[in-house]
Amino acid sequence: MIVVSGTIRVAPGSSEAAKVAMIAVGAETRKEDGCMTYAFHADLTEEGAFRVFEEWESDEALKAHSQAPHMTVFREKLASLEFISREIKRYRVSETSTL
Repeated sequence: MIVVSGTIRVAPGSSEAAKVAMIAVGAETRKEDGCMTYAFHADLTEEGAFRVFEEWESDEALKAHSQAPHMTVFREKLASLEFISREIKRYRVSETSTL
């Protein structure tokens, strides 16, 4: 399994437009083959900060996602906002268990 986790930061004035874009890309992404989890969450302590969390069945599924048309639209929408930073990491998970 592949896990993607990180933070996207936009200027506070761009938060609402970022939310709209994240809702749209999330709805399309969750329909993709190999997508197990795909979600954005607003940080409760930092306006304009959004946490992303994704789980993918394979590298191939994640690669296909990155090339999907709705990802192109999403990147264009983020680029049109007052974008501050993007810090996202990919993890390969070999084992999971319930806590």
